[in-house]
Amino acid sequence: MAGTLIERRRRGWDLTLGAVVVLAGLSILAHVAIAAEVSVHFLGWFALIGGIATLTGATLRTGQGRLWTTALGGGLLTVLGLMLLRYPTAAAVALTLIAGSLFLTGGVVRLLAAAASPIDRGVLIFSGAVSGILGLIILSNVWTTTLVQLGLLLGVQTLMEGFSLLLFSRLHVHRMGPGTRRQSVAG
Repeated sequence: MAGTLIERRRRGWDLTLGAVVVLAGLSILAHVAIAAEVSVHFLGWFALIGGIATLTGATLRTGQGRLWTTALGGGLLTVLGLMLLRYPTAAAVALTLIAGSLFLTGGVVRLLAAAASPIDRGVLIFSGAVSGILGLIILSNVWTTTLVQLGLLLGVQTLMEGFSLLLFSRLHVHRMGPGTRRQSVAG
């Protein structure tokens, strides 16, 4: 009989990484406006460098086809990077609108999935309601506290990633095929 065996096991690197990510999340939550501004500038530089690299690659590929589509994509990415760097507050508003829309949409989808599925209905309703409420809160206050909201979202997401790493670093999954016996794993 084939099956899956899940064991708890401690992995040093996963625990260390999880602890570092939790500390980063707490640091972000302590300085939400600065973290939001840094993330907008990071995205701006990343888009600008990616756009310039794509434009350079497009000019090196002349005569090989798809030059114009690659050059157009690189040009748009370059302009996006320049706009993010030139207008970080407007970029933060746009990113906050996107985040709020994603939260609201994800919440509605989870609530619809809960109505259609009898399995884990309570978890889907809870997470859908929380996500939908967060989306509504973000979208209703987007103009007043954009940098704070964006930094808060970034901090909470980073903190949850760290906690997930800490929790899941202790799980070890074994696939057991027919005729295999369970072996002890030292941690």
